[in-house]
Amino acid sequence: MTSEFDSEATAGPEGCPPPDERGVADVIDVRHGMFGVRGTGDTSGYGRLERPVTLPPSSTRPFGGWFDEVADELDAVLDAAGVPSGDAIEKVVVFRGEVTFHVRAEHLVAVARALRDSPALRFELCLGVNGVHYPQDPGRELHAVYPLQSLTWGRRIRLEVSVPDDDPHVPSLYGVYPTNDWHERETYDFFGIVFDGHPALTRIEMPDDWNGHPQRKDYPLGGVPVEYLGAQIPPPDERRAYN
Repeated sequence: MTSEFDSEATAGPEGCPPPDERGVADVIDVRHGMFGVRGTGDTSGYGRLERPVTLPPSSTRPFGGWFDEVADELDAVLDAAGVPSGDAIEKVVVFRGEVTFHVRAEHLVAVARALRDSPALRFELCLGVNGVHYPQDPGRELHAVYPLQSLTWGRRIRLEVSVPDDDPHVPSLYGVYPTNDWHERETYDFFGIVFDGHPALTRIEMPDDWNGHPQRKDYPLGGVPVEYLGAQIPPPDERRAYN
């Protein structure tokens, strides 16, 4: 097993392989300790660990396999629709055998419609939308991630949109993929991303008057004290830390 394989096997959005010919990774933070928590209950004893939080750089062509076919067709369809692909697509990342198109929010609907309607693409199914929060990435703190599936061609890609925390507005894809109805509501509830144009954007898990969005990384851990064998165990954000 080579060291290069080891780095790929343990890498992810918060631990990309070292920079190589693909470009320089974007370092947005440095995590300390096993879990990266600060001032709360990292009781692992690994407080001296330091790990950079990096985001994958843009990949260079050729991407490999059918990724180039999809990218070329998407560029052509967008240009024909009067949407310059360079304005709509921020970057394309190929990582771990998957491809992600980073799309500017104002062009998300046009890109999704092109991917759905082009006979050479036919990404007919959106599998939902997930939220991600990078509080140390100024101006791009909130990400909305859309996995798309082509039932015709048996392919899967990913769209990703980044918006600032102080203006968390993303166009709704309900008009293109109606199955995103409840997924957008859940992401709004837990991350606070506002999907403009959604027919009924409401909270579906938390009470309407709940303060905050529980899956953001700056949300307090909270919890309730637990009694076990006569001992009182405090909630996570009140436990002793060894950092």
